[in-house]
Amino acid sequence: MNLRYSQVCLHEFGYQLPPVELSSAAVEERLQPLYERLKLPVGRLELMTGIKTRRLWPEGTLPSDGAAAAGATAMARAGIDSKDVECLLFTSVSRDMMEPATSSFVHRALGLSASCLLFDISNACLGFLDGMIMLANMLEMGQVRAGLVVAGETAENLISSTLAHLLGDATLTRKTIKPLFASLTIGSGAVALVMTRRDYLDTGHYLRGGAFRANTVHNDLCQGGQNAEQETLMSTDSEQLLTKGIETAAACWQSFQATLGWETASIDRYFCHQVGRAHAQMLIETLQLDPARNFETLPTLGNVGSVSAPITMALGIEQGALLPGQRAAILGIGSGINSLMLGVDW
Repeated sequence: MNLRYSQVCLHEFGYQLPPVELSSAAVEERLQPLYERLKLPVGRLELMTGIKTRRLWPEGTLPSDGAAAAGATAMARAGIDSKDVECLLFTSVSRDMMEPATSSFVHRALGLSASCLLFDISNACLGFLDGMIMLANMLEMGQVRAGLVVAGETAENLISSTLAHLLGDATLTRKTIKPLFASLTIGSGAVALVMTRRDYLDTGHYLRGGAFRANTVHNDLCQGGQNAEQETLMSTDSEQLLTKGIETAAACWQSFQATLGWETASIDRYFCHQVGRAHAQMLIETLQLDPARNFETLPTLGNVGSVSAPITMALGIEQGALLPGQRAAILGIGSGINSLMLGVDW
């Protein structure tokens, strides 16, 4: 697939930061019995991950709640009326329920038209970027004039289930807790983006294209779901996922540069999917990027799944890290393993 676009405009982002903050120190306080039994050093969670805190929703918040709120903000900022949105894509790992599609709840909450195409896209942490590509394809072909990509991640069940499992299983050792600890880096949040066809509403901000790579021989390195007790648990081989993920990203980066013809020095800002400190450092070193051009939210938001890269870009724009006339690359890596990278002329 040739991911090159000439007619796709990006508009305003909308986002929602959950009101509850959970620090890594507070997580370790809850795990004090485990830490004492296994003689684990206090402070290792923040030291290993670089995450000081992450955000959580109030009890009962659904993925569609955050996604709809973010979508409403994005539409208001872009000056797009609900009747003008011709496509809605919900792209989170989290969902309200198995059926119907969570996009149907967002569609109803936003009061979008009956002629608006809507569906869910699921691809681990790459969902939002995949949604941008799907919508961009329709915009480029002239099938729709304006659309909305949304995501709302809810980490509460995963974190609470992981904590309960770590405290409840007396057979766990220093070795066997490793696949569970990655789940403690996850946070909640919501983000949305309005996109239009250039000849319909030109913002001067253009999605130029991108590239992707699949490396699914390693789809066993990060897996999760609900058990019979309706607890959400994940098992992650963090070390191998880091190594193989960066290898996949390196191949994707070469294809990205070849597709767009962009030299590294021409890119003013990077917005990356954020997993942890070691991941960010290795990605920057492997791709030979300037760390000063990487905008991150990892210390305060953690890994927000599909929301991570786009909300980082939204906050970066808001804080003046990306200015009109500058160029940005969105670098995505998701379990599976898949990598998708997008280029933006802002």
